[in-house]
Amino acid sequence: MKLYQPAYFLKHRFVFAAILLLAFAGTGVPQEYIIGPGDVLAINVYEHPDLTTESQVDDNGTIRFPLIGELRVEGMTVSGLSEALEKKLADGYIINPQVSIIVKEYRNRKATILGQVNSPGLYELKGRTTLLELISTAGGLTEDAGQYAYITRMGTAHSRETDGDVIKIDLKKLVEEGTTDQNVLIHNGDSIFITKMEKIYVTGEVKYPGAYPYEKGLTVIKAITNARGFTDKASATGVQIIRKENGKERVLDRVRMDDLVKPDDVIVVPESFF
Repeated sequence: MKLYQPAYFLKHRFVFAAILLLAFAGTGVPQEYIIGPGDVLAINVYEHPDLTTESQVDDNGTIRFPLIGELRVEGMTVSGLSEALEKKLADGYIINPQVSIIVKEYRNRKATILGQVNSPGLYELKGRTTLLELISTAGGLTEDAGQYAYITRMGTAHSRETDGDVIKIDLKKLVEEGTTDQNVLIHNGDSIFITKMEKIYVTGEVKYPGAYPYEKGLTVIKAITNARGFTDKASATGVQIIRKENGKERVLDRVRMDDLVKPDDVIVVPESFF
């Protein structure tokens, strides 16, 4: 039985590609990157070459900087560290200091992505990595990819819809609506799971019998419409649903067009005898 890919991935494939291009388009140092032990930072103070340094963040999360001494930087963003250094240098050392920072080497950071991607596995994160970038690195979504991605993040809470430290991402909103706030940054140690698409099946006297994506609120008539409607031989009053319940199949007769469909339902459209 032919599987029809989710409408939001087919209809908006160019939107998805555009978002991916935007995700990779940024240049320079990503300001949202969180500094941690092992990172090598190239720090430049404008018009003060004597203060230009290259420092590796030690295991305690600190660096040493001229005039200031030891400074804890673990957990700071690149822009946050720039502002902190400017503030400290302005306190009796330099008038209106301007600090720029480049992360020359990133520490060893990895994340796992499983489920409905073409190449699931463990991947190294090179610098700032978003969900879309990691999906792309993992070969993209499969045809069976569902609507949601779940990110398990250890040792932190997240403001987006969460259950403890599990972040739920709506891929439909991200791809179809371009809701870029769903394109979260991936952290070291994250585990991402891409769900499998729930399906229903339409068979018998419809123009395109096959498997179709299940969506909440899907009715019988909508499912038949997705299958391009009845054939000329169809009996619209004899539609049945084969439904699995408690491991057993049962046949539902007297099906109405506005009845709701459940995942894995098989809608059978019989041939009319008249």
